[in-house]
Amino acid sequence: MDHENRVNFIKNVLEHMPTEWLKLTTHRLDIYNENFAKTEFLEQFEKLLSVNTLDKNILKKELSELPTAFDYIRLGHPLSCILEWVTAKSKKTNAENVISFSSKTMPIFSILRRNLLENINTQIIFKDELPKYFDVETVKRVYGYKFELKKINSFEEIEKFNGSTILLSNVDEDLKLELGCDPDFIISMYADLGSVVLVYGKNSESYISEIQHVRRRESIAMTPNDCFTLLNNMFEKTGTKNEIQSSKAHTLNTIKEITNSFGDASVGSSGLSVQYAIMMGLIHYSLDKYKGKDIKLIVPPNCYGGTNDQARRAAACIKNVEILDLAVDGGTDMVDSVEDVLEQVAKLDAVPFIIAEIPTNPRVEVPDLEKLSQALNKKRKTNDNRDSIPPVFILDQTFCPNVKFLGDADILSTVKTISYVSGSKFPSGGMVTAGYCVANKKAEDLMSYIDNHLKICDNEATDFQTNILSKQMPSMIERINEAYQNTRKFVDFINETLPEAKINFVSKELADAGFTPSVFSLDLPTKGDTHEAREFYKRDLNLKLINLMINEIPYESKHCVSYGQLKGCYWTIPATSTQGTTKEGDKDYIVRVAISPDFDLDRHKKVFTLFCNEHIKKNN
Repeated sequence: MDHENRVNFIKNVLEHMPTEWLKLTTHRLDIYNENFAKTEFLEQFEKLLSVNTLDKNILKKELSELPTAFDYIRLGHPLSCILEWVTAKSKKTNAENVISFSSKTMPIFSILRRNLLENINTQIIFKDELPKYFDVETVKRVYGYKFELKKINSFEEIEKFNGSTILLSNVDEDLKLELGCDPDFIISMYADLGSVVLVYGKNSESYISEIQHVRRRESIAMTPNDCFTLLNNMFEKTGTKNEIQSSKAHTLNTIKEITNSFGDASVGSSGLSVQYAIMMGLIHYSLDKYKGKDIKLIVPPNCYGGTNDQARRAAACIKNVEILDLAVDGGTDMVDSVEDVLEQVAKLDAVPFIIAEIPTNPRVEVPDLEKLSQALNKKRKTNDNRDSIPPVFILDQTFCPNVKFLGDADILSTVKTISYVSGSKFPSGGMVTAGYCVANKKAEDLMSYIDNHLKICDNEATDFQTNILSKQMPSMIERINEAYQNTRKFVDFINETLPEAKINFVSKELADAGFTPSVFSLDLPTKGDTHEAREFYKRDLNLKLINLMINEIPYESKHCVSYGQLKGCYWTIPATSTQGTTKEGDKDYIVRVAISPDFDLDRHKKVFTLFCNEHIKKNN
């Protein structure tokens, strides 16, 4: 297809694409092959282009049936893939060599990180200016990255360099670069929309997975709304710029009211973007306040894979940062683990930062909070009998964002505590990925560090994301309660129907105390003469249950890793989804179910009964 027809096709796609491409943060896992993320989507997309599918009704149907590009739009999505494909065509390269970011800083960091670990020199070349918050001293001191900066007047000044050359470019510059030495990476900056990385040349292609993984763990792809704006601008469609008035003040007031927190929240482009700012901000704080001290990031080994992976990735880059495991789930008491690990850190005279989910994921356990507070507040001594450094407790309360931990009379008021929430869950109901964090009074001095690193990483929430939060969060408490009621009824029914199954869910006493999650995990009964046989039987049974639910109730039950969405029921196996990078021995091969406020309980009861009759009773 020639250029003109390709342009017309893209314009038609933008006009008739599924509305979900702009409105959802998660997509169907039943048409998703993680090993071919982006590739399968673009292969099928190009087939539509090759047959010149311009009939709007046919096109709309065909687009809705394309394979899922990424299971979660933080990693990438249909519009980011199309943007990268369009860019690749214009540069005569492969779409795999083009990667979009919502951030203008993080793609630079992704290359610097790889080169730090492999001891490769890096030069960053720019004509006009560096990204707004690219603080050179902090990037070198806190992140540990090494690089040279070189400002040029023309591309002819680019010279050969023993290492990687990153060229920072503005929009519409001629990037043919025949007159000088070709850079290894070109990062095009797009005002408030983000950036697009071009991996330039065969020698740099080994960096592609590293760049994508930084986007996966510490940032996000350019948002669907911003990709849509940029694509429309590329093809000169008028009237497509979506001017959004920032509603940040309203969002901050809502968060403060819900969390009982002291100061303003920091709002990032995703939950992991916020967590990364917390982690790097606290490392920066430690370097300032506890010079020369080792830093211990204390993390549950089976927690959400992004949390676990991100902490270990930071420790790999920073010499005095180390990971310590915190056993919290599956029969291990969080309080006992906190006692043990803080005693260990105290003797080392190190700085302790504890990251934990309450309730835990995926087994939905809540520790004794009075005892947890006592353990965190306990005075400890170093080996030479000096007072140890008190911990900072970093609380992921995504499962229960309605619980108040931080106010003057709340359970964690006396412990330096930062709380954060993934906004793609209940805060937005699955409409945007933005997340937020807040502090109690004792930890308020940490928030300036966190906010600074959100800016350095250019990972702040967009105006569009903040606007969605401002509209969705006022109804969050009501939605949480309705989803919990549905979940409690379904859990009670499963207990009655299949009492030999083990269900991990909060007790009614915990619910009365305010812990009302709408997710539970299900350990189905199994059989076999050996552990391996029993495990194989259970894992097969897990899939039978999930597939039956989705096949019988496709309008509600979905393969999905998300939680807190507005409608339906979401089924996954943590070991093969949310715990993707967790060590094998710490993975949970159980069924995790997340239920929404709008849920057909009666239909799900009937299908679960069918499952028991077909696969449990018949085989016993």
